[in-house]
Amino acid sequence: MIRTARVADQAPAVCQDPAVGRLDALDMSRKLKRSEQDERLHAGGRRLAQLRLHLGGLVDGGALGPPVCLLFEGWDASGKGGAIKRLVAPLDPRHVRVVSFSAPTFDEGRHHFLHRFGPALPGWGGMAVLDRSWYGRVLVERVEGFATDEQWGRAYGEINGFEATLAAEGMVLVKFWLHISAAEQLRRFERRAADPLKAWKLTAEDWRNREKRGAYQEALEDMLRLTDTPAAPWHLVEADSKRYARVKVLETTISAIEQGLRDRGHEPPPPLPPPSDD
Repeated sequence: MIRTARVADQAPAVCQDPAVGRLDALDMSRKLKRSEQDERLHAGGRRLAQLRLHLGGLVDGGALGPPVCLLFEGWDASGKGGAIKRLVAPLDPRHVRVVSFSAPTFDEGRHHFLHRFGPALPGWGGMAVLDRSWYGRVLVERVEGFATDEQWGRAYGEINGFEATLAAEGMVLVKFWLHISAAEQLRRFERRAADPLKAWKLTAEDWRNREKRGAYQEALEDMLRLTDTPAAPWHLVEADSKRYARVKVLETTISAIEQGLRDRGHEPPPPLPPPSDD
């Protein structure tokens, strides 16, 4: 399994030097050959499918396992969609829910910012994947001024309390940040702009956000420092290589589910033997 990068315990809210942070310590040169990616995705997909059936009470006696919620955040064009696609590919579509979140609607904006995420959360035996999440409050809403200083300033504690409550009720919460360098992001933007089938993904807002990368990185470092908790740790994914990122996401998910079962007094099922070639 790939080792996951962990951020440190909580620290003062103000980022002391946003130019030198935890993301800068990541080794962005990590990559995989296509053959190794395919081999590890295949093996990991088989294990994830087995664990998903186990959690859903569909094998091994029928007892429901803890809910699993995977949360994806990352830079624009960091490959979240592709990583999610490969992650859920080996699962029956009836056994996992993928939900994408964008800007809140007018009605959603009338409520507390956590309100709209409740219906997407899985119950016991369930699994959900969130493409974007409540962390928008301390990232885009902070940087773009959609939340007041008081609102996003207290959101760190609100988020930690919310996630601690979910974990206390048994949820396995796995949080990913997909990190790409500024140079790689520009390359992907330009490739999207030149591809008629992908140009729709690139908007004027993406370019504006890129111009504010420094402000976003400062907000991001604060987010990582203040919301990495034992109940809901962050997993940082070096995503300049899409192949490496996809494998790391899958293998990290498997490890988190296995550990989540052990933490709740259940030994994960032993891995299945490789399928026969006959």
